Amino acid sequence: MSRLIYLVAGEHSGDTRGVELMEALRKADPGLEFAGLGGPKMAESSGGKIRDWLESAAVMGIWEVLKRYGWFKARFEETKAEILELQPAAVVLVDYPGFNLRLAKALRAAGTGAKLVDYISPQVWAWHRERLLHMAGYLDLMLCLFPFEQEIFEKAGLRTVWMGHPMVDQLEERRIEGGREEHLIGLFPGSREREVARLFPVMLRAAERLQGKHPEWHYEAAAASESLKELMESWIAAAELPRGAVVVRVGTSQELMQRATSGVVASGTATMEAAYYGMPYCLVYKVAWPTWVMGKLLVEVDYIGMANIIADRQVVHEFVQLEANAGNVAAFLESVMTEPGRRENLQRELLEVAAKLGEGGAAKIAAGAIMEVLGE
Repeated sequence: MSRLIYLVAGEHSGDTRGVELMEALRKADPGLEFAGLGGPKMAESSGGKIRDWLESAAVMGIWEVLKRYGWFKARFEETKAEILELQPAAVVLVDYPGFNLRLAKALRAAGTGAKLVDYISPQVWAWHRERLLHMAGYLDLMLCLFPFEQEIFEKAGLRTVWMGHPMVDQLEERRIEGGREEHLIGLFPGSREREVARLFPVMLRAAERLQGKHPEWHYEAAAASESLKELMESWIAAAELPRGAVVVRVGTSQELMQRATSGVVASGTATMEAAYYGMPYCLVYKVAWPTWVMGKLLVEVDYIGMANIIADRQVVHEFVQLEANAGNVAAFLESVMTEPGRRENLQRELLEVAAKLGEGGAAKIAAGAIMEVLGE
């Protein structure tokens, strides 16, 4: 039997999750080989057999994808053809549902003998629930993050294993000593340039509004890369803020979440990281208006933030599109920074939500489930 595992990841978070899974699979079976598409971490771990395509693949929003439809269609056909030629034992699809679910369906229709595994369940319970039944027809295994997802997928007839969230191990490793800094506010504008361009100026304008009333407050922003740091610092230089009021650091977001008294976080993985560390925060979200309109037609949940979806109520304030403005953000920060009772209640509720992420070892659980499927 082939001992090749073909993986497909299309975002930076998927690259991290993918390499964690590869390491766990190697421990389960040192003879496994890997190929596919991913990011720099997966490429390095595979000795280059997994190609790094993130520079082009990691785009956000329906509208942005549609503008590059021809490129994605070509990559889709190439990937399908390569998998059918290589005949791997399993194809592991790491998140990235817009591309990966279509790929799984096409591979099953083409008669692949590979086991088709979805690693990190797509949030189809939020959009197009009717797709669940179709997914059960072409996937062999679903590996999900949250316990409520397991029930949803199993009801659709899809074999599902709840592994917990892979981020738990990483977040535990990055715990730091010491408490929160009384006057520090954390700014987390996201990891993509367009996202940062939409959100970071809003965060700076909120800081400008607060500066006159609370000059003792200071701000630290988390940048995902050196290039984004330079871009963010150019906006800071143009802002009406005292020199040094806002500093930018690269690669320190999880440390900052443990030091800041409160924060503003772009929608995405960082919101659950902030919840895990109990940092009181509000969520901000802005996308191109065509993407927003199309998303509203498809999405069937009341909230954007996963903390609120898990709690099934508003724990985190969500400022979306036009509401993601300096006035709203400043008002939230001021209330949380100046009202200890509100801050403590929000912190407690976030930690209760974070407890549902599992107890760690998600990659090991996932690797065991994949090996079990391969053995059948």
